Amino acid sequence: MSNKKNKIIYLIATGLLTALLLMSAGMDIFYNDMVSELYTKLGYPTNIIYPIGFVKILGVIAIWSKKANTLKKLAYAGFFFSFVLALGAHVSENDGGFVPAVIGIVLLAISYMFNEKIISS
Repeated sequence: MSNKKNKIIYLIATGLLTALLLMSAGMDIFYNDMVSELYTKLGYPTNIIYPIGFVKILGVIAIWSKKANTLKKLAYAGFFFSFVLALGAHVSENDGGFVPAVIGIVLLAISYMFNEKIISS
């Protein structure tokens, strides 16, 4: 596949991933009461919601960064674990809320793989 196609796929996947993460961070920050109910239902502490929203924003900045490759990989890893844990929590609660986590994992994998292809070429 040409480098141009790799960049287009990377930009689309990363753009969609960014939209998902920024919407999630917005929910954490601006709709904290609603998110708190969900966190309580899933068994998570509610005092971590604001920091998680802030870290999501920092992670998005790291993923789009062209300078800090190690930081970018840490952000990808952090989002991977976050999505996997969200998937597990929603599946164990059987509440049907696992779809965004699955979408996040798929977009994250595509973004990461095509980022690596772009770097190596």
